[in-house]
Amino acid sequence: MATQAVPAPHDLPVALSDVQAAAQRIMGAVVHTPTLHSKTLSDLSGANVWLKFENLQFTAAYKERGALNTLLQLDEAARAKGVIAASAGNHAQGLAYHGGRLGIPVTIVMPKPTPTVKVMQTEGHKATVILEGETFDEAYAHARQLEASNGYTFVHPFDDPRIIAGQGTVALEMLADAPAIDTLIVPIGGGGLISGMSTVAKAAATPIEVVGVQAELFPSMYNLVKGHHEPIGGDTLAEGIAVRDPGAITSRIVDALVDDIVLVSERALEEALSLILQIEKTVVEGAGAAGLAALLANRERFAGKNVGIVLCGGNIDTRLLANVLLRDLARSGRLARLRIRLQDRPGALYQVARIFQEQAVNILELAHQRIFTNLPAKGLSLDVECETRDRAHLERLNTALMAEGYDVKLIELA
Repeated sequence: MATQAVPAPHDLPVALSDVQAAAQRIMGAVVHTPTLHSKTLSDLSGANVWLKFENLQFTAAYKERGALNTLLQLDEAARAKGVIAASAGNHAQGLAYHGGRLGIPVTIVMPKPTPTVKVMQTEGHKATVILEGETFDEAYAHARQLEASNGYTFVHPFDDPRIIAGQGTVALEMLADAPAIDTLIVPIGGGGLISGMSTVAKAAATPIEVVGVQAELFPSMYNLVKGHHEPIGGDTLAEGIAVRDPGAITSRIVDALVDDIVLVSERALEEALSLILQIEKTVVEGAGAAGLAALLANRERFAGKNVGIVLCGGNIDTRLLANVLLRDLARSGRLARLRIRLQDRPGALYQVARIFQEQAVNILELAHQRIFTNLPAKGLSLDVECETRDRAHLERLNTALMAEGYDVKLIELA
């Protein structure tokens, strides 16, 4: 859909012209990532779905765009002194990478509990990493102290017009590559990405609907814009958008330009992440799956629309990814744990295993429990972890076990 230069509505600090200038500035130094139509996700959701693969950036996240746009606008004195930021995530990676590439000294302050792999990745881009404080707020405060004492330029992860303009280039590319898009679903943490993208969307010849999405555990922008008071905090899969305090600048833009904000559950995030990997063969982090989670949780709302979704990042711990995938297998019935009551006598396990063999179910792990149980002394509890084809296959196994007189309980995930 063609865009036209218009002034920022309501005297907002970022206009389409700023985003267009950012696109020219960073061209060739960030990846013009593909925007591809997904037939399978379209069939599944009832909408026409396009995916923007920002997880294919060099640092695997869109944050490079705003960071580079900001660095390129520094004067020589600021470049020489260097920049500083407080971040343990994608902003740190993007700023460190492009700062190193441009020869601009970068200092990143991270909380002390930051995983070692993130520290090493940031240092690998030639940045100086300082571990300070137990929380992000403490790291942020220290970074601002160093800014004042050393003359560094502080680069905010989202609440800066230069950052916002850089992130908005995501929408410029999406609408150029998929002009049919009439709706954008965009993750919201601090609000930098959706602020930039909505600036572009609302300047289109035919304005595009913009819907933000936040994790239920961190509804900070949702509360601010809608006047709600939902609790904030918790261990969310979408750590990239787990922001307690949205920006002053970004909240103004979101309030003026974003049509709505929806919340998604942790289970919806897990299911969306698994689907993207299975269907699109691409890895995203929790925040990167938020757009699809919102679409699938609100099918009727988006039915028939041409929806653009940003896979905003792909930095996820491999162990966490494995846990999410295994939990998804369990919820779909392809991986199950059955608790079976047996008599403690020779041949009891053999008789149970025979039924599994007859039903063509693969046994992965067995665990007997004789002591910590309320069963009679001659009884035992057998936990069987097994692999089935689908939920119907699992139900056939349960039926066969019960037909042989076994007391069977399926251990379900929440």
